[in-house]
Amino acid sequence: MIRILHVITDLGLGGAEAMLHKLIAHHDRGKFIHVVISLMDLGVIGARLQTEDMEVYTLDCKRGLPTWQAIRKLRNLARQLRPDIIQGWMYHGNLAAWLVRQFASGRPPLIWGIRQSLDRLSNEKWLTRGVILANAGLSHQVDAVVYNAHRSLEQHQALGLSGKTSLVIANGFDTNLFSPSSMARATIRAELQIPDTVLLVGLIGRFHPMKDHHGFLQAAAELVRHRDNVRFLMAGDGVDWGNPLLDKWVKQLKLAEHVYLLGCRDDITHLTAALDIAVSASARNEGFANVIGEAMSCSVPCVVTDVGDSAWIVGDTGVVVPPGNPPKLAEALEALLGLSADERQRMGMASRARAVAEFSIKQTTDRFEAQYMALAT
Repeated sequence: MIRILHVITDLGLGGAEAMLHKLIAHHDRGKFIHVVISLMDLGVIGARLQTEDMEVYTLDCKRGLPTWQAIRKLRNLARQLRPDIIQGWMYHGNLAAWLVRQFASGRPPLIWGIRQSLDRLSNEKWLTRGVILANAGLSHQVDAVVYNAHRSLEQHQALGLSGKTSLVIANGFDTNLFSPSSMARATIRAELQIPDTVLLVGLIGRFHPMKDHHGFLQAAAELVRHRDNVRFLMAGDGVDWGNPLLDKWVKQLKLAEHVYLLGCRDDITHLTAALDIAVSASARNEGFANVIGEAMSCSVPCVVTDVGDSAWIVGDTGVVVPPGNPPKLAEALEALLGLSADERQRMGMASRARAVAEFSIKQTTDRFEAQYMALAT
């Protein structure tokens, strides 16, 4: 059995955290044992892993620089757990994984994971910039750097971040779990009291400037000026009426009767399947947006901004617009809303076919496990 020790920044509700959970949930239990260290607390994903009888350890760091106490705990875990392979997730997790290898006996192989694109280093906070540059400086010591997006690989290599091997492993999805569902559509529409004659456009993702919720709302405001049969669903951490910025934007744009702010939900599969159109409006730094793959798997047509690998993900099954351009986003949405239901359905079916062919969780897990086997021999 090969013991993989994953080191990740935190285990909250994020794309990297979700991908780690899926990888562990679908791994070959006859060949691999997975153990996780979170630099911060347990989080929602950590709690789920524990209920699935996975080993999860936390350092309970706060955001910012680690404490000596956390470093000592990391050293002790490195020696106690005796990993065969160490895998870092995200910039801070990568540095901590490098440190684990210094503490561990036998200098096990080290994999790093880069989960975002990097349009401009200057966009990052000063501490994050330092961590990214530290990644670049140490990357020649890393056995493999795994990116989830081709554009991310190109951008980081231009910065000097290049391990002994660099490769892209796209995010994967459970295409049986994320699938078309007339029942989910009916259930969500009944909950929100949305008539069948109204079209539902959704943006699912945590509240963060890079996700550009404001731009999405500006596009929505443009659409409702000449359409009364469209509503906009938004969900994710911080995406609720208790968010003062969202509340202000919705009121300023006169969208209160057209927008649903649902916050964190545990029925994302149902929300996604209930949509007529899914949107990824990210302005920057997206690598491989999970919400795009999930929507495609549910046969929901997508409009995405040209950030990270979003354009490549949808291929010819979706619509791509420039980031940070609400008028273009509104124009693309209007084009899809203007299609017949049959035309949107055909577009959605093509999206699902691409998701099943290219982005199944089995394919992703197989690619990671092939990398583990190559490094373990």
